[in-house]
Amino acid sequence: MKVDGKNMRPIWLDKDSGIVKVIDQRLLPHEFVIADLKSVDDIIHAIKEMFVRGAPLIGVAGAYGVYLAVVNFDENGDFYDYLIDECDKLKAARPTAVNLAWGVDRVMNKLSEIKKHQARIDRARDEAANIADEEAENCRKIGENGLQLIDEIWMRKRGKTVNILTHCNAGWLACVEYGTATAPIYAAHDNDIDIHVWVDETRPLNQGARLTAWELGEYGIKHTVITDNAGGHLMQHGMVDMVIVGTDRTTCTGDVANKIGTYLKALAARDNNIPFYVALPSSTFDWELNDGIKEIPIEERDPDEVRYVQGLDHGSMKSVLVPPASSPAANFAFDVTPARLVTGFITERGICRATRQDIMRLFPEKMAH
Repeated sequence: MKVDGKNMRPIWLDKDSGIVKVIDQRLLPHEFVIADLKSVDDIIHAIKEMFVRGAPLIGVAGAYGVYLAVVNFDENGDFYDYLIDECDKLKAARPTAVNLAWGVDRVMNKLSEIKKHQARIDRARDEAANIADEEAENCRKIGENGLQLIDEIWMRKRGKTVNILTHCNAGWLACVEYGTATAPIYAAHDNDIDIHVWVDETRPLNQGARLTAWELGEYGIKHTVITDNAGGHLMQHGMVDMVIVGTDRTTCTGDVANKIGTYLKALAARDNNIPFYVALPSSTFDWELNDGIKEIPIEERDPDEVRYVQGLDHGSMKSVLVPPASSPAANFAFDVTPARLVTGFITERGICRATRQDIMRLFPEKMAH
């Protein structure tokens, strides 16, 4: 995607220095800062502190973390014991997004038969780059497949504006290119479909208000920032044509873990007969889990993210305390939307219903799980 007219990804490897570069998403949209990641600990810090966030991007960051682990091996001791320890640390950085373990394991498994250290470095670097490119291509295909859904609504409305509601940031900042939930939106805009996006603020870290609104503005797409609780009202009054969200982990039975508040949007959409779609690449499916509510671990983050609001005040970033200083807070980062509330999944292989049978129709090679 473009930032001030320049093509950029939210993560890349500087080939001259061997340093992984990321956009520090904590500071957007008011400050644009690129951070250097030189070690596994740097990658873990960036993931935990949300320099990088979004399931596909976390997976790519994990893959580059394995590369940095290999680069930093001092060639003392057993390489594979060292690598397993470093990879376990990476995979523990955030528990909900399945892409993290997927990306780490994919690179680690490529190194099992390689004996020469430089060859290990080259293989890890190349595989991490392959993962980044594949995830970008998957998101492009998600855009193509989701475009037909938006086009059908646009035709039904005889060319009137299609209003799409989304939640959190499932855009290119959360992926590598295009995004998941935003990919069909970008494709529709590129095909001259008149669209408008309702952007949930997404408390407590405001990824919608900060990141999705910034992305859409950079791309020239009409959008309006709303409070998290306004979605149901808009649906009741016919102001939403469809909902598209992303996901951090989805079971093979169709249960969807996504940013906290997604479940409430799905309930409101069902009550108002509005289609509720989830856009995701195959790397975000967890083929081992069946019951999302019981089995998907829900991360609990620092309560201060709830208690404080960060923003720009007269040119400088500030954090402001909202509740009484003595009031405790809880910060559940995700919730699970049951498959019965999901109209369908938009994947790189096509669109399917949120059932095991229809998911396996698109991914028959996973039938053995």
